[in-house]
Parts: sequence; structure tokens; C-alpha cells
Amino acid sequence: MKRIILFLVTTICASSAFTQKQSTTATTVSKPKLVVGIVVDQMRWDYLYRFSDVYKPAGGFKRLMGEGFTCDNTFVNYLPTVTACGHACVYTGSVPAIHGITGNNWFDNNLQKTIYCVEDKTVQAVGSNSGDAGQMSPNNVWVTTITDELRLANNFRNKVIGISMKDRGAIIPAGHAANAAYWYDTKSGNFITSTYYMKELPDWMQQFNNKKLVDDYYEKNWNLSLAKNVYEKYCDTDDNAYESKPFGKDALTMPYNLQQFKGKDYSKIASTPFANDLLESLAQTTIASEKLGSGDATDFLAVSFSSPDYVGHSFGPNSWEQLDTYARLDITIGNLLDYLDKTIGKNNYTVFLTADHAGAHIPEFLQKHNIPGGRWDDGEIRKELNDYLKKQFSQPNLISSVMEHDIYFNHPVIDSLKLSESDIKKTLTQYLLKKDVLLNVVDKHKAAEATIPAKIREMLVNGYNPARSGDLQLIMKTGVMDAGKTGMSHGVWNPYDSHIPLLFYGWGIKHGSLNRETYMTDISATVAALLHIQMPSGCIGKVIPEVLK
Repeated sequence: MKRIILFLVTTICASSAFTQKQSTTATTVSKPKLVVGIVVDQMRWDYLYRFSDVYKPAGGFKRLMGEGFTCDNTFVNYLPTVTACGHACVYTGSVPAIHGITGNNWFDNNLQKTIYCVEDKTVQAVGSNSGDAGQMSPNNVWVTTITDELRLANNFRNKVIGISMKDRGAIIPAGHAANAAYWYDTKSGNFITSTYYMKELPDWMQQFNNKKLVDDYYEKNWNLSLAKNVYEKYCDTDDNAYESKPFGKDALTMPYNLQQFKGKDYSKIASTPFANDLLESLAQTTIASEKLGSGDATDFLAVSFSSPDYVGHSFGPNSWEQLDTYARLDITIGNLLDYLDKTIGKNNYTVFLTADHAGAHIPEFLQKHNIPGGRWDDGEIRKELNDYLKKQFSQPNLISSVMEHDIYFNHPVIDSLKLSESDIKKTLTQYLLKKDVLLNVVDKHKAAEATIPAKIREMLVNGYNPARSGDLQLIMKTGVMDAGKTGMSHGVWNPYDSHIPLLFYGWGIKHGSLNRETYMTDISATVAALLHIQMPSGCIGKVIPEVLK
């Protein structure tokens, strides 16, 4: 009997030890050394396919699609479809109603003033004497980012850094707990930061700035990188009165003389594809100098290529300039992947690529081809509506602001005069609905009850934030944009502004494609699942399981 009991006890102990060993093995989680999040500012989804024959076999886009995973029906699911909201959504998995970034700018209903999305007057510029250019931080974002959650999951032993030509493109993705965020100062031609992150630039960044690479790029001028017949095949004519002229009123067509700006005007680089090359060079320098991907915890580099947005706004999606920008960006992203292969190791890093928004065709280009389109600028709208309301209510300036098609009422004046807000809304709505450019006007406080298609209604609800949103939302007819006299813009619900690319590549990613509808909010949820960390605190997105091995 004693032998039997001894055998049973020994067997149970051995089984318990084996189970513990199995459990320990099962909970050992493998992770990539580095995640690189790439946002291409103003990239239409169709650029992946429309320009496919122009992209190189070893370039970035064909490599990401050919070896990675593409979600071909990814949409922005809120309004407005603009840069700050897009970067916030990608990295928080949330929408303006929750994360608080309701536009690049908004009128704050509590403070009664216009706020820039990343402005922070409590901090100072580091690396620049430009003052306002460096008074920036992520404090206006109300929730955590996937980069914050990665820092939390690793007890802050890892590194997270954001870089971009635009401050908002670097700051918002890097999150609250970032080691650093760097953006471009157009006055000095340097990358700068703020005291939110550090007291002075690291030596390696100062050395990078001292190279004055912008002047080297200016020396090259902006020449055609493809054969002339390629532009004629894919694009509108090169000389159009409806395109903007960022390089001077006499600089009408490619090629452009950039040498004239050397040492004088460091802002022009942003409207050229060389800004992408500059940022890619900074990405390599950041990885090497900060030793990203070399520790025992996953690091994160957030890269936002801003140049396509500057080029797109000036010249439009059908321009020679935009085709040339994407042909060059393909090579630039390919160079970044080559560098990651050599330094981090081909199977040791994960990349995702998406866009903060897409972009519309220039209205006059559409009209030239008998397709509906038009313009109605926010500044013009505000003046017209205030003039009309003055006649109806004998009071000027009842509209405080018009931004991103949001109409903000001047509530202090309305309340002090005891005017009826509902009467003002009714009067304005009746007036506006007579406009040929308008499809509908929605009371934002009651957007969930609006008699409009469910897709638009959901985008309005997701974008509404009582503290930072307006009272009425203008829904423009297709092809109508808030823009000046030339160039193009974005910000509306239509697929040309809301249909974005989404590509995953590298460690933990399957090869394949997906046609079911996915959303920008799903990106951070999927990255969280890949890394086995918590989703951001305001995340409403869902994991895309087809992407993951």
C-alpha cells in the first residue's frame, strides 16, 4: 500500500511540474524588435493600383503588397477627414467624440477661442528660435495611444519616437509617454521638439541638422523622374490655372528651380518629394542613434510623410507633381525597408502603412470632364451667414466660426440677448438648403436622429464632441470642397476623402488581402493584438484577425 501511495504522489508531482513547465512555455510571448508605423499624409487607396506600373519591383509599395497583407476596403469612420483627426484615430483606435481631436483646428466652446490641435503654451521650443513652432505637445489628446500602451506594457523600458515634417504628424502618433517627437521648422530648416520631451536636442540630432540636407536637395532641383509620356498617360495636362503655385507665380510647370531657395526659404521643401527623402534619412539616423530595435523590449518609430499632402493641396491627384511624388516615395519607402532588413533583420520588425485621409479631385478638373464639383470656402461661408443673420435678428456676429464645415454659434451673445437658438437654427437651415452646393444641413446635437444615410450619420456622431464641435454641420454635394480659388482639399464623408490604404508587413503578418470593410479605428486594435498588449483607452476598433499569423 505504501508503494502505491508513493507512486501516486510521485506521479501527481511529476504531472504538476510538467503542467507548470507547459504553462510557462505557453505564456512566453515572442514579439518584434521594432514596429514602424507609416502614415502617408493624403494618400488615396487607389494610388496603390492606379500607379502600380510606375512602382519598382523592389520599391516600397510592391514589396508591402507582394509580401505583406493589404486591406483594400479600409475607411475613415468619422468627420472631418483631416490630418490631426486621422493621426489621432490611427494611433488611438478612437474617434473625435472620444479622443477629442475634432480637427486640425477647432473653436473651443468653453474657452471661446480657436485652438490648434497640438498647441501647448506651457512648453517652449527646443532647437529653434521660432517660438510658436515649438510650443507643442500631445496634451489635447484625451486618451492613450497604442504607443502609450506599448510603453506601459514594457514598464517604460522601451523607446517610442515620432518624426514628421508636420508637428501634429509627429506628436500625436508618439503619444503622451513618448521618449521624443521631432518635427520640421520651416524657418530654420531644422528638426525641433519642445520642452515637453527634453531640455535640449540630442547631439545626434544637432549633427543631423548641421548637415543642412535641405540645401543639398534644393541643389538637385525638381526634375521629372519618369519619361514624359508616363505623365501624359496618367495625368492631367501640366499647366493648369486651377493649380496653386507654391514655387512662385511664374513657376507654372515641371521641372522646378529649387536652387533659388537655398539658404533663404526652407519652407519650399515641404511641397516637394525631397521632404520624404529628408524624413527617411532622419528615420535611419534615429534608428541608429537611439539604437531602436536593439533592446529586450519592442521599440516603436512613428513616421508620417507629409509631403504628399502639401503637393496634393497645390496640384491635385491628377497632376504630374503628385504622380512624381508617389513614384519617388515608392523608392524612398523601399530604401527604408532595405535599411530595416540590414539593421534590425528581415524577420524582426513589423511595419504598417496607412493614410490619415485621402483627397478629392480639383473641382475645375472635374468640371472640365463634365463631372460635378465646386468650391465654398469657410471664410466666405461665415461672412455670408453673419450678414444674413444680421438682417434677420438685427445682431452682427452671431456665428463665431466656421471650420471643417462646422458652424459654431456665438452662444455668449445669443444667451445675453435672450435670442432663440432654435429660431436661429431653423432660419439658417432654411437659408442654407437653397444653396446649390449643399446636400443637407444637420443639427449636430441631434445627429443621431438625422434623416440622412446611416453611414454619414454614424460619421457625424463619431465626430461630434460637445466641447469642440459646432452646432450645425454642412453636408456638401459630391465634389464640392472647402478650398480657396486654386488647388484642392479634403475633409468630407465621400470615398474620395475617406477610402485609405492599409498594409501590414513583416513579423507576425500573413501574406494576403482582404476585401471586407475595415476601418481606421481597427489599426491600433490589430497592432495591440499582434504585440499582446492592451488596446488604447478609448479604442472602439476591432482586431482584423485575417492579418495575423
